Amino acid sequence: MTAQPETTPRSLLFVCLGNICRSPLAEGIFLHLADARGVRDAFEADSCGTGAWHVGERPDARAAAVARQNGVKLVSIARQLDPRRDFERFELILPMDRSNRDDLLDAGAPEGRVRLMRSYDPTLAGATERELDVPDPYYGGPDGFQHVFDMLVRSCTGLLDRIARERA
Repeated sequence: MTAQPETTPRSLLFVCLGNICRSPLAEGIFLHLADARGVRDAFEADSCGTGAWHVGERPDARAAAVARQNGVKLVSIARQLDPRRDFERFELILPMDRSNRDDLLDAGAPEGRVRLMRSYDPTLAGATERELDVPDPYYGGPDGFQHVFDMLVRSCTGLLDRIARERA
C-alpha cells in the first residue's frame, strides 16, 4: 500500500512585535514561494504581533515597497496575538526573534510548536540563538527592509524544503 499525500493544510503563524514589518513580510514571502512551487493550497498562513500598537493597519510602507520590488504581495492587516485561538489553530508558530518567542511562551504557546524563523535558514546551521534573530527594521531605512527580506527568503525557502521532506 502506498502512502497517500497529506491533504490537510499545514497551519503556520508568523509573529513579530507590531505585525507591520517582519511578520507580514514572512507571511507574504512564504505564500509567494509556496505558490511558485505549486503547493499554496497545502498551507494556511497568517501573521500577528505580540503588541497591539498597529492593529487594523496595513504593513509598513517600507515593508510593502521592498515586497513589491521583489514581486511579493502583502495581504495581511495587523492584528494582535489571540493566545486562546491562535495556539489552538496553528501547528507551527514562527517568531522573528527571541523576545517574540519569549512573549509567546509567556502567553502559553506550546513550546514544541514555537520555532525561531531563522532556524530554517540553511546558511545558519550551527548558529547561536542570538544569530537567529530577524532584526526589527522599523527604526531604520529601506536598506534594513531589504536585508530582512533577504533573510526571510532564505528562511522561508528552508521552511518549505523542510516541510516537503517531512511530507515525502
